Amino acid sequence: MGSNTSPSNVVLITVDSLRADAIGPYDASRHTPVMDSLADDGTVFERAFATGNWTPFSFPSILASRPVFADTGRIGVSGVPTLAEILSDADVATGGFNAANGFLTSHWDYDDGFDEFEPFVASVGSSIYSRYLATHPTVEAWIQLATAPVRRLGSWVRGETDDRPFLDTSRMFDVEHAATAFIEDTDAPFFLWIHYMDTHTPYVPAPRYIREVSDGLVGTHRMIHAHTRTGLGWEVGDRTLRELRTLYQAAVRQVDASIGRLLETLSGAGVADETAIVLAGDHGEEFQEHGHLAHYPKLYDELIHVPLIVNAPGTAGRRIEGQVGLDAIPPTVADLFGVDAPPAWTGESLVGPVRDGEDPADEPIVSVTVRGEEVTAQPIPRSLADGDLLVSVRDRDRTYIENVDTGAVELYARPTDPTQQTDLSADPSAADRETMDRFAAIVENHAAVLRKRDAAREAADGTDGDGDEGDVDEDLEARLSALGYR
Repeated sequence: MGSNTSPSNVVLITVDSLRADAIGPYDASRHTPVMDSLADDGTVFERAFATGNWTPFSFPSILASRPVFADTGRIGVSGVPTLAEILSDADVATGGFNAANGFLTSHWDYDDGFDEFEPFVASVGSSIYSRYLATHPTVEAWIQLATAPVRRLGSWVRGETDDRPFLDTSRMFDVEHAATAFIEDTDAPFFLWIHYMDTHTPYVPAPRYIREVSDGLVGTHRMIHAHTRTGLGWEVGDRTLRELRTLYQAAVRQVDASIGRLLETLSGAGVADETAIVLAGDHGEEFQEHGHLAHYPKLYDELIHVPLIVNAPGTAGRRIEGQVGLDAIPPTVADLFGVDAPPAWTGESLVGPVRDGEDPADEPIVSVTVRGEEVTAQPIPRSLADGDLLVSVRDRDRTYIENVDTGAVELYARPTDPTQQTDLSADPSAADRETMDRFAAIVENHAAVLRKRDAAREAADGTDGDGDEGDVDEDLEARLSALGYR
């Protein structure tokens, strides 16, 4: 295909909790051969940033190119033009399959515009045993890891591989099978979105992937140690941290292999050469860079710097240094189809950088989170009423973080301090003071928009801001609980 030819189809792959340095295109020491191949022939955006540290804070930008809270004062995409709606109106077939992340369901309108949509939230099995494991994934992790040697032996005797988990709690195979059926049964043009959960805590990869990413001397049974300590709330030492990182990287490799099977499906259907692939993490993951695990309400790079790779037919492999936000995904996908983006979308298409290597706008990227009294309390963050609003602004060199409610600020120079350990805000240089003033104005403007919508919502609801947006059903509440949200 020529370099200016639009693809017939686009597949958007999002991976929960996938930090940039977890995959080969951003860290050559990682073992992700499928993602590496997508990057080799595609465009790698080296400075791509999520708009929040949690799925509900990042996905309004990913599927609707809108800031969280900016339209209704709540999470979700209610009342805004979603990517699937815009494409569906342009006669593109749409399918969306989410591996049971409770924040990406019809309850928050993420089904809008999809011809086929399945979040698999209720697909946890009919037995009490299956339901218990699906809503207590740490227990499931212990069982899987403890029984791995027996299952490996059984697989060897039967001549089978051992890549299927003990119980598919991550719903990886459900998503994979649904995506395969959609590709095989749908005529072009189509838009397919799939969301993986394997790299979300707890990390429960199949044994073969643990062996692939480790030195081969760490038996799967020893990984029980990490889950036991974290599950019981014990102190996480160096050994446990190493084991958790190994499990996480094995889960990344498990997703990598699943993406490989998806690409094989595209080839088998004869549409690989006319299909663009967009790959992104919705946010990152912390391994005690700032004192915690998982993705508590913080805005440092381990949680905000994510992969973004666009592999479009007929384009050359390249790397783009200018920073971009994930709100660029909807206009980019629409542009690949030749469909105009609605004025409400905040992001700009990246098709120019993908096709011609031109620099993106390189504007500062804004991200937000909401923090309660304790960082580790981690409420279900549904509105600004859940705590203090934190806003970060990034350009190529500096990260500025402000607690809008308390006025506390932080400033970091990423080129010399990539993990953001040295706060420069107390004694800034003249140049840094100028940067802080400029970024503070951006924070003020962004916060004002969110506060205005939140106030409008309170007035419309007749509440003090702590309304629950309607009852959450039992299955959805169980999945949110399993993800660690209370």
